[in-house]
Amino acid sequence: MRREGRAMRRYPILAAMVLALAGCAVQQTAVETPAFDQQLKNPPLNYSSGSIWQASSGGLLEDGKARHVGDVVTIIITETASASKQAATATGRTSSMSAGIPAFMGLQGAGILANNLGGDLSNLISASASSKFDGSGSTSRKESLNATISAKVTDVLPNGNLRIEGHRHVKVNSEDQIVTVRGTIRPRDISVDNTINSSYIADAQISYSGSGVISDRQHPGWLMNIVDKLWPF
Repeated sequence: MRREGRAMRRYPILAAMVLALAGCAVQQTAVETPAFDQQLKNPPLNYSSGSIWQASSGGLLEDGKARHVGDVVTIIITETASASKQAATATGRTSSMSAGIPAFMGLQGAGILANNLGGDLSNLISASASSKFDGSGSTSRKESLNATISAKVTDVLPNGNLRIEGHRHVKVNSEDQIVTVRGTIRPRDISVDNTINSSYIADAQISYSGSGVISDRQHPGWLMNIVDKLWPF
């Protein structure tokens, strides 16, 4: 204890740093959010009718279509969009004006006016103007996305429509590819093999993104982005 007290007196700054680090120590606890399937509660069993069949059990004649929360439906994404627009404008205008006084109160034949010292009276004013404008422009865009992803039914609306949400995360050689789909579908649009085309999804939100070395090379560096934003020309 005496040695520790002497060390504290000899090295006050070091002792203060040790006490500060000890006071700032925080214990980290990993918090895991339960998955969607883990949040679903099992319906209570009811054998009051004397039958072992439950309402949550699938019927013998029931098809495999998704209809309840937690069911899985396969989405066939076939999105193709294209648009083009062209415009052209051409305008022109030409105007001219001339004015003169060939005869003015009989003075054109006498004195100064007779010798044309005052100018040509028949061509006092002569002016012309012309303007021309040509403009043209065109734009086009084409997109295509084909994929297959399975989604879960997250909610059953009062009218029977189903809200779905699905994610697919594929990682190859540190390159991530993520496909996400959300929207609302009608049970009648689901085929007998429990698949539905993406064109039948209302309020569809379909995204296809990636991250990794290859994706990073598709964008300019941060310095070039700053220069592009600040460059005035």
